[in-house]
Amino acid sequence: MGLADEGLTRRLKALACTAPLHDLDARKAKLDWADATIYQMAEIALHTIDQVTIAMDFDTGAGHDQVIDRVLPFIAVQARSRMPEEHVRVAKWVLDNLINVGTTDRGFRRVYGSLGPGGYQRRQFDFKLLVELAAPDGEVYLRATDEAINVLVGALDTDVESAQIAAEVKLENLINRGRLADAKLAAEQARYRTVQYGETLRAKLDATRRDVRAVDWEQEVPELIESALGHIESRFRAENAILKNITTARDESEDADHKRRAAELVDIVADCIRRHTRLQSRLADAGAVFRAEQDRQQFSGPPQRATLDLFGQLLMPTLGLPLADATAPAEHFFHAVAGIATPVVPSLSSLVSLLLRPAPERDQLVGEVPEPELVPAEVTDRFGDDVWRMADELLDLPDVPRRLSGLLEDARRSGQPGLPSLVALRALHAYSPEVGAARRQGERQVLLAVDDGTLLDDPDFGGADLLLTTAQVERMDDETEEVA
Repeated sequence: MGLADEGLTRRLKALACTAPLHDLDARKAKLDWADATIYQMAEIALHTIDQVTIAMDFDTGAGHDQVIDRVLPFIAVQARSRMPEEHVRVAKWVLDNLINVGTTDRGFRRVYGSLGPGGYQRRQFDFKLLVELAAPDGEVYLRATDEAINVLVGALDTDVESAQIAAEVKLENLINRGRLADAKLAAEQARYRTVQYGETLRAKLDATRRDVRAVDWEQEVPELIESALGHIESRFRAENAILKNITTARDESEDADHKRRAAELVDIVADCIRRHTRLQSRLADAGAVFRAEQDRQQFSGPPQRATLDLFGQLLMPTLGLPLADATAPAEHFFHAVAGIATPVVPSLSSLVSLLLRPAPERDQLVGEVPEPELVPAEVTDRFGDDVWRMADELLDLPDVPRRLSGLLEDARRSGQPGLPSLVALRALHAYSPEVGAARRQGERQVLLAVDDGTLLDDPDFGGADLLLTTAQVERMDDETEEVA
C-alpha cells in the first residue's frame, strides 16, 4: 500500500489525455449554430490530430487551413446532407477546442490520484494536445504534442526507442503474413513514434537556444544523439527491407484491394525513411547549434528580468480579492505605470496670461494663384458641319421609306468625303431610337430603321439593308409622347 503504482499513474494520465475528446461529444448538443448531434466529434478530433502529426516537420508544422482542408472529407462522410459551410464550421470548432482557444495558457488540466509513501494524494496533470508556434517568416503553424501523439497510438510515457522497435517488428510480421490492413495501422504508429523522437530533439534544441545552461550537454544530450543515430541506422535497414517486401507484395498481387493497401503502405514507409533522413541531418547539426548558442549567450550580458503577465499575474488574481484587499495592489500598479515625474502645474498668473493671449493671425489666402497655361483643345469631331447638313437632307424621309443601300449610293455621288460613313452610322443608331431623349431635347422628329431580312450589298459596309423613315414626335395633353 505504501509503494507508488507507476503503472496506475500512467494509465490515469492516458485517460486524462482523452478527456478533451470526450468533452467535445458532451458539448456538441449545446451548439446553437447547428444540430451537431450527427457528428462524432471525438473521431473528428482524432483525425485532426492525425493530420497535424503527419504534416509536422522538424522546424515547421501544419497550417490551420491545410488541416481543415484535410479533415473536411472525413466530416462530410458523417453528414452528407449538411451544407459544406457547416462542415467547415465543425472543423474549425474542433480545431479551436483541441488548441483550447479562450484560456490563458491554452492548456488542459486534469486531477488524478496517486499512491505514495504519504498515502493517497491528488495531483494535477497539465498537458496540451495541439500548440501554435510562430515560424521565422511570421506564419503561425500547428504542432502535435507528445500527449497528442500518445493519444493516437494508445500509450503514454512509452520509451521511444522500444516502441519504435516493437512497431517495426510487428509491421514486418504482419507484412510477411499478408495482413496489410493491420500492417497499415502498425506503419502509421511507427511513423507517429518517429515524429515523437524528432520532437524530443527539437525540444532540447529550443531549450538550448533560450538558455544553454538548462540542458545537460555534457552527458544527457550526447547520449541522446548517439542513441538517436543508432536508432536511425537500424531503422534505415529495417524500413528498406520492409519497403522491398511491400513493393514485391504490391507487384505480385492480383487482388485490386490488396494492391491498393500495399501502395498505401509503400507511401507510409517511404515517408518514414524521409523523416529519418531529415532527423539525421538535424542530429548532425546539433553540436554546431550548441557551440553557436554557447558563444552567443556567453557575450549577451546578464539575463533580463522576465516580463510581467498583466492578465494572469495581476488582473485575474486582483479580481478574485475582496474590495478592501484589491485596492492596494491596484494603486501600486497605477502609480508605477503613471511615470516617474508629474507634469509641472503653471502658476495662476501665467495660466491667466496663456488663456487671455490673443490667437495668432492667420492668412486667409494661401497666396497668389498661378495662371494656368491652357492648351487648345483638339478637334474631336470627325465630320464637319457640311457633312452633317448633307446627312440631314438625305435622312429626311417623311413620306416614303428608303433602303440604306440607296442612301449610301446617293452619298457617294455627292462626292463629300465622310458622308457615306456618317449615313451608315446614323442608320445604325436609328435601329433602336431613343424617343425619350429626342423629346427632352425638343426634337420634333426621329429617324427609324427597320430590318426586314434583306442583306446589304455594298462594297464598304455589311449587314442588313435597313428600311429608313422619319417619324414625327407628337406631344399629348397628358405629358406623354407618341411616335406617329
